[in-house]
Amino acid sequence: MDLNDIPADLDYACAPAAPGPSVAVLHADADADARLQAAQRELVTLISRLTEGTEGSLETAIDGVAIHRIVNPQGPKHAVQKPAFAVIAQGSKRLYVGDDIYDYDPMHYLVSSVDLPMVGKVTTSSPAEPYLGLRMDLDTKEIGALIGDENLPQGIPSDASRGLFVNRLNTTLLDAVLRLLRLLETPRDIPIMAPMIKREILYRLLMNGQGALLRQTVLQDSQMNRIAKAIRLMKESFTLPLRVDDIARDVHMSVSSLHHHFKVVTAMSPLQYQKNLRLQEARRLILADDVSVAIAAQTVGYESSSQFSREYSRMFGAPPLRDKRRWLEEEAPLL
Repeated sequence: MDLNDIPADLDYACAPAAPGPSVAVLHADADADARLQAAQRELVTLISRLTEGTEGSLETAIDGVAIHRIVNPQGPKHAVQKPAFAVIAQGSKRLYVGDDIYDYDPMHYLVSSVDLPMVGKVTTSSPAEPYLGLRMDLDTKEIGALIGDENLPQGIPSDASRGLFVNRLNTTLLDAVLRLLRLLETPRDIPIMAPMIKREILYRLLMNGQGALLRQTVLQDSQMNRIAKAIRLMKESFTLPLRVDDIARDVHMSVSSLHHHFKVVTAMSPLQYQKNLRLQEARRLILADDVSVAIAAQTVGYESSSQFSREYSRMFGAPPLRDKRRWLEEEAPLL
């Protein structure tokens, strides 16, 4: 029989099967999973021990690092979140940025690269297994210094995109987080070791997943950097009438380009962003500083008290006075 006479289906049947993962690869994957699970267990133990007897957010002796323990989460929390890196040790959380929803848990970490108005809620927690987490503030100067290091590997170029992302946690990043937390049990090591470990965490974030977004935040002339500047300008003058033309000129963008990229990064228009800033500050004045509703509205730039009340109710689910009666304390950190 000539080989050309062999039926095609028989020819395929006789072909060798595609090689699957080798035993060595499978063992390596199993080892990596085991190391990650062991690191996660240690993270739970550390944060549980450090927050024992507390409820809420606890600022630590390491500058810009807070740990959280939430036993009885209640309603959602509204806030403007500053740039931060967050890890959950136990439990889970849901965040809303504009119309976008982000869920993250012990298998993922979260990065907010610009100031973003958002709503956050702990979705899994119990007295037996409280929500445990960590937040590390991100300093753009420190990111800029790291990016300026000639030894930093080249990043992947990226256009402006949403200023918040959730990514898969790996053992390398979690190991650095654990070493940072362990310093809280040896306080004399914090001044020297904490800055080095925080720099390592920044490096891991820049090199992992969507780390290019952090680079773009501080790189001059990038769209993300221009939007970050626009956000800073708006935060400095949110009580004044919004002048988008002036902001666009100051950040060297056209008005249409500013509107487009601002919404890409923040999930809202400049006007919506300003409204959010105003209402967040008014709520803080009413709830925390015991300022009257009329004075709070006027302080943040509202000329119409009825408009203020409508927009406040739409955002927080109740008029100011009713909101104040039901509010006892902000029971959960945003990140």
